[in-house]
Amino acid sequence: MSTLIALNADLTPAIGQNSVKLSNTDDVLGLALDRVHCIELEFPQWTDGRAYSQAWLLRRRRGFRGDIRATGDLRVDQLLQLRRCGFSSAQFPHPVATSTVERALQAFSGFYQADALHPHARLLREAA
Repeated sequence: MSTLIALNADLTPAIGQNSVKLSNTDDVLGLALDRVHCIELEFPQWTDGRAYSQAWLLRRRRGFRGDIRATGDLRVDQLLQLRRCGFSSAQFPHPVATSTVERALQAFSGFYQADALHPHARLLREAA
């Protein structure tokens, strides 16, 4: 039994809508995004982080606003970094407790660095 987890409260996971599944070697910059609501990016092994870069490119360079879903060999420890790189949902191949997810996503209250959701560093955001 798999578990679908929403990582971003602003984006609802797209279920049953137009989706595209990509391997971590596919070029996301040349992808046609017309009418695509969900892009699934695969982690063939949890140690292979190329899908993090794909998600960041989709959010920051392509401006994709739909659901970017992590699939494959995922660990709960990856949830916070997945969200920071632009993923909005994660499909775990096994059951995951809600309390474990909440703990992982609330491990840190803030970040100084910019990320896919916040294009400016924290000090620049506070100065504005």
